Amino acid sequence: MKQFIPQISNAIHRFSNDYPHVQIITTSRRLGYKGERLRNAGFRHFMLQDLEIDQIKEFIEHWHELTFEDQSDKVRKKKRLIQAIEDSKAIRELAGNPLLLTMMAILNRNQELPKDRSKLYEKASEILLYKWDIDGKVELKNPTLKDWKVEISLSDKQKMLRKVAYFMQSNKQDTSGNLISKSDLENILTESLREIIERGEPRMIARVIIEELRTRNFILCFLGADSYGFVHRTFLEYFCAWEFVWQFKEDQTLTINGLINQIFGTHWQDESWHEVLRLICGMIEPKFVAKIINFLLNQKINRSDYLDGNGWIKKEGFGNLVLATNCFAEVRNRNLIATNSEQLLKILKGEIEQKSEPCFYWEVGNNLITLIATIWQEHPETLSWLKNCAVLDEDLAIRHAAIQEISTVWRKDPDTLTLLQDRALQDESRYVRQLAVNTIAKDWKEDPNTLALLKNRALKDENRYVRQDAVHEIAKHWKEYPNTLNFVKERALQDEDCWVQHLALSEIAHRWKEDPDTLAFLKDRALLDENFIVRETTIPLIAKEWKEFPDTLLFLTEYALKDESERVRQVVVEMISEYWKEEPEILILLKKCVLEDEDWMVREIALKAIIKEGKKDIQTFNFLYDRIISDPFQREYHLELHPLKPEYYLERNPRQTALEGLLKNFGDDPKILEILNQVALNDSDEKLREFAVEKLQNLKNTNP
Repeated sequence: MKQFIPQISNAIHRFSNDYPHVQIITTSRRLGYKGERLRNAGFRHFMLQDLEIDQIKEFIEHWHELTFEDQSDKVRKKKRLIQAIEDSKAIRELAGNPLLLTMMAILNRNQELPKDRSKLYEKASEILLYKWDIDGKVELKNPTLKDWKVEISLSDKQKMLRKVAYFMQSNKQDTSGNLISKSDLENILTESLREIIERGEPRMIARVIIEELRTRNFILCFLGADSYGFVHRTFLEYFCAWEFVWQFKEDQTLTINGLINQIFGTHWQDESWHEVLRLICGMIEPKFVAKIINFLLNQKINRSDYLDGNGWIKKEGFGNLVLATNCFAEVRNRNLIATNSEQLLKILKGEIEQKSEPCFYWEVGNNLITLIATIWQEHPETLSWLKNCAVLDEDLAIRHAAIQEISTVWRKDPDTLTLLQDRALQDESRYVRQLAVNTIAKDWKEDPNTLALLKNRALKDENRYVRQDAVHEIAKHWKEYPNTLNFVKERALQDEDCWVQHLALSEIAHRWKEDPDTLAFLKDRALLDENFIVRETTIPLIAKEWKEFPDTLLFLTEYALKDESERVRQVVVEMISEYWKEEPEILILLKKCVLEDEDWMVREIALKAIIKEGKKDIQTFNFLYDRIISDPFQREYHLELHPLKPEYYLERNPRQTALEGLLKNFGDDPKILEILNQVALNDSDEKLREFAVEKLQNLKNTNP
C-alpha cells in the first residue's frame, strides 16, 4: 500500500482543483502520513483526539446503566473502574480509546484492572478470544474442531497470534503494519498447528480457525482482498512484544545483547515500533530495562538533520531520549533502577532549561513536560520545578504544558488554583491565558472568585480569543444566574471585536432561545449592527433556530435581503434556499436575486439553488439560457489572497454556473450544442470559453 500513497495524494489534489467549491474531508492513520502535498494544496489538518476524562466518565455511566441490573453492584463496579482510570497513568491513557475502554469495563465486572499495560492487554485479549459473551461464561469453540477432536486452547491461540503479530510487524510494507494476506496467515497457523495437534489436517484446521477468529472471536478482522488485520493495532503490538519476550525468557533463543542490538538497535528510530519496544520493557526484569535505557541514551542524533521549515527541532531529534523515558515508565518497580531514574530526569530537565539555538518544536516541549510530570509525579522537586516553568520560562509552549500538567496531576493541591488565577491575568501569551481561563471554569466552578475572574477576562483581556472563551464559559456554567444573560448581551453590544460579539450572540441564541426577548434582540443586531460580520453571522442563528416562526422568512426577505453588504445578502439567499425551498414564492425570489443583485456571488448562490431543484420545464431552460447570455459578470483576479496560487481564488462566473445547470438538467436538448458553440466563440470570459470548448470536445468524443 505504501507505494500508492503519493498517487492517492495527487488524485485528491487534482480532485480539489477540478472542484474548488466542494468541501473535501480525507482521513489517514497518523503513522507514515506525509501531509506536505495536501497542506500545500490548501488542506487544513486536524488530529482526532482520544476521549477526554469527562467523555470517559460519560461512557462508563451509560455502559453500566445498560449492562447491570443489580443497583449496588453497578455503583460499586462503576466507582472501581473510574478510580482505576484516575489512579493509573497507563490505564488512563488507554481509556481514551473506545474499544479498550469497553474491554476495561468488561474486565472490571469480575476483577480489578491490572496496573500495567501488558497485563491489561493480556486480559483484554483473553476477552476477545474466549470471553466476549462474558455472562455466558462458555468457551467459544468451532463445532468442526470438535468433530476432529482437536482442542485449541487459549494458550495455543495466544501462541499463534504471537507468531502472526511477529510476522506482520517484521514484514510490514507500510508504517501501519496491521495487514497480512490470507495465504501468509494460513501458512503461519498451519505451521503452529503442526506443533499442537496429533491428528487431523493442519491446513484445513487453520482455515477453520481463520474463520473463527474473523467471525466469532473479534480479534482479527477481514479487511477485504483476502487480507486480514488485528481489530486494533494495540493487540498486534502486544502480541509482537510478547513474542520477543517469549524468545528471550522462555525459548531463550534471544539473549539480552540480541534484544538490545537486533531489536532495539534496529528499530528505535522507527516510530511504528515504539509501542512494541515499550511493551517489551514492561514484560522483562528491570535490570535488563536499565541496559536498554543506557543503550538508547548512548545513541547519537544529529539534531540539525531534524529541523522543520522554521528551524525548530522536530520530535525525531529527541527520539532516543523520549523512547528511553517511555521504556523506563513501563517498569513497575522503578526503585530497582533508581540510577536511571535520576539520570533521565536530569537530562529531561536540562533539555527544557537550555535556551540555545535551535529551539525545539511546540510538540516536543509539551511531550517532555508531560513525561516529567507523570513519571516523576512523586519526586519531591517536580511540582516546584513545574511551577517555576509555568511562570518564568520564556517559551510559551513550556509554560502552557506546565500549566496543563499541574492543573491535571496536582488539581487538589491548594496552590494550583492560585497559580492558574495568576496566569489567567498575567501571562503574556493568550494561549496560556486561554488555558487558565478554561481550566478554572471547568474545574473550579464552585470557587467564589471564579465568576468574577471570568468576567474580568471577558471585559479586559486584550486578546479577543481569551474574551471569547471567558464569555463562553460564563454562558455555559452560569446560565441560571440572574445577571448572566444581561452580561452576555452587553458583550454582544459593546465588545470592540466583531467575533466576540458573534460568540455572545450565538450563546444567547442557543442557551436562551426560550427567553421572550431573544429573537427581537437578534433581529435588532442582524439589521442595525454597524459591523457587517455581526449582521452576516446573526442571520443563520435566526434562520436555524426560528425557522418554524411564520414571520422569520418575511424578516429575511423584506429586511435582511436589502442589506447594503453583499456578504449579508449572500447568507440570506443561502438560508432561504436551504430552509424554505418548498415555499412557492421562493423560486420567484431567487430569480429576482439572479436578475437584480449587483454582487456576482449572490447571483451565483441563487442560481445554484434554482438548478438544484432540478426543474426541467421550458421556463427554467429559457431562464438559464438568458443568464448565460446576459449576466454582467466580469472576472477579476485577487492575487493578494494567494499570490503563488491565484487560480484557487478566481471568482466564479454565474454564466458558467447557468451553463452547467443546462448541461446537468437539459443535457439531451438539441440546442445544447449550439449554445456551447456560441459561448466558446463569443463569451468575454476566457475561463468560460475554455470550459465550453472542453464540453464540446467531450460531446465530440462521446458522439464521434
